[in-house]
Amino acid sequence: MRLRRWLGRAFLRLAGWEAVGAEHVVDKGVIIAAPHTSNWDGVFMLAVAWAMDLRLSWMVKDSLTRGPLGWLVRATGGIGVDRSARHDTVEQLRWRFERSDRLLLAIAPSGTRGRRDHWRSGFYHVARAAGVPILLGFLDYARRRGGIGGALRPTGDLRADMDRIRAFYAPIRGKHPELESRIRLKAEDPPPEDTAPEE
Repeated sequence: MRLRRWLGRAFLRLAGWEAVGAEHVVDKGVIIAAPHTSNWDGVFMLAVAWAMDLRLSWMVKDSLTRGPLGWLVRATGGIGVDRSARHDTVEQLRWRFERSDRLLLAIAPSGTRGRRDHWRSGFYHVARAAGVPILLGFLDYARRRGGIGGALRPTGDLRADMDRIRAFYAPIRGKHPELESRIRLKAEDPPPEDTAPEE
């Protein structure tokens, strides 16, 4: 851990970055990884995590955690998840949290480096099902800072919780701001109007 901390801090120092928000870290939580607009995000995310002595986990196909390189995937934080239709990903991750003393699961809600109209809602549902907080992880390329900007417990009032999340990320810029996804879940959209003709 000391070597990882030294490497993380050395990398950030050379890049002119700083890691902030260690006071918000808890033993178990879902970390939003946003904005996600570049392959460099993974490098800086790891450097920030190492500098803050955080051991991050993330989801991978369960097949990747087996075989000759499975130990490496697990050692670097990979959590195997069966994403077939007959398995509930949220339930699998809730089970993981229940059986772990420490688990910080990083999820990029945009799901891609390109711009999307909506975030995926998995981060919210996993945190709520597991009874853990959502940590506001960020990489701000404009200010050269990364870390944890706060935490919130999902209340079930989706729009109110998302308003708090939107307010936090509003001033934060990714490496390619034009590729930042809209911070909105599909469930927040109004239902489509019934256009069927009246009888």
